[in-house]
Amino acid sequence: MINAPQPKLRVLLVEDDADTLATTLKLLEALGHWATGVKSAEAAISRFFEGAFDVVMVDIGLPALSGYDLAERLLRDYRVPVIFVTGQAQPAKTLAGTTWLRKPYTVEQLSEALALAP
Repeated sequence: MINAPQPKLRVLLVEDDADTLATTLKLLEALGHWATGVKSAEAAISRFFEGAFDVVMVDIGLPALSGYDLAERLLRDYRVPVIFVTGQAQPAKTLAGTTWLRKPYTVEQLSEALALAP
């Protein structure tokens, strides 16, 4: 079975750890996606506008406004797919429109999460 090439996505990455942010942005670009990153949910809100991004990847444990709160807002107001990127275990009940990617993850797991998101 031949896998169809994955569409190239515009990704907004929200991650407060500078090293993780830089590494993940490089990885997304190596996979052929366009990606930009911010360090807080508040910065994500100011950078986000409808139609600019195909998917938002967000760490749950952000300072001030949590990634979960950000996801709820984006899903409610824009219906953009959200990938939670976190070290936390996936809860029994998740938000509709979200995918869970647990740290640390492999390149294959990242690709799979991105394929499920749109």
